[in-house]
Amino acid sequence: MKALYLTLLALTLGVTPIFAQEEVKEEVNEEVNTEATPPDTTRIKIGKKEIIIIGEDVEVQEEDFEDEFDPADEKPEKEKSEAHWAGLDFGFNVLMNNNMGTDFPNYPYWENDAARSQVWNLNLLEHKFRIAREYFGLTTGLGFSFNSYAFRDNYTLYANADTVAATIDSLYNYSKNKLKATYLTVPLLLEFNTSANASKSFYLAAGVVGGVRIASKLKRKGEFDGKEFVQKEKGTYGLNSFKLDATARLGYGNWGCFASYSLLPMFDKGKTAEVYPINFGLTLNF
Repeated sequence: MKALYLTLLALTLGVTPIFAQEEVKEEVNEEVNTEATPPDTTRIKIGKKEIIIIGEDVEVQEEDFEDEFDPADEKPEKEKSEAHWAGLDFGFNVLMNNNMGTDFPNYPYWENDAARSQVWNLNLLEHKFRIAREYFGLTTGLGFSFNSYAFRDNYTLYANADTVAATIDSLYNYSKNKLKATYLTVPLLLEFNTSANASKSFYLAAGVVGGVRIASKLKRKGEFDGKEFVQKEKGTYGLNSFKLDATARLGYGNWGCFASYSLLPMFDKGKTAEVYPINFGLTLNF
């Protein structure tokens, strides 16, 4: 019996190392399989997502690639050269004859009161086509021109199909007596400026401004029989439907000045004297 126990003990001690060796081999095999080289992998990045193709399997992962952005790869933004059209103009109107004079011997009513004849230009849109970098270009845009022409005396303006004229009104005493006209305008200017920084740039622009008349009226304010009155009468009054002005603008930063001279007569040809408005004033650029 004792011999039987010894035999079983010997068998147990001999088998245990065998099982231990097999477990070690299995662990080694598992480690080898885990560290094995993966099959071919293709990575495709779209925005913040990455598509990983491993063999025949496709996996989509969302990652943050902001850390991979290199500012050096971004193209530098070109300096933008601002035009000098958009803004607000205020000035005065003077009516001139075809000899660049202000006297109208046969038409004294066109000798306007310049101090009370204003022009307001509201220029809303602008665009500059660069020709020589940011220093020289072609400027265009869109705006509105509000013009008033004050009569010196108590003239009453009348117009028909053939004539535009005025007579003295002896019945009323006018404190304000103006012809007003509003135009939609489009400029075409060659512009030079010393810097792309509009706030630190001298500028000079010259060219033409075309316009189409969109409204016109007479406005009178006065007194009759001790009572004040205001009259507003809409009409064309023989005014030319179009205008074309030669103009120049210059200044520094947001401030400047302007001057314009009409290349077309103010009234329809043959209805009255040839009248050419000239205006000048100050500019605040937007």
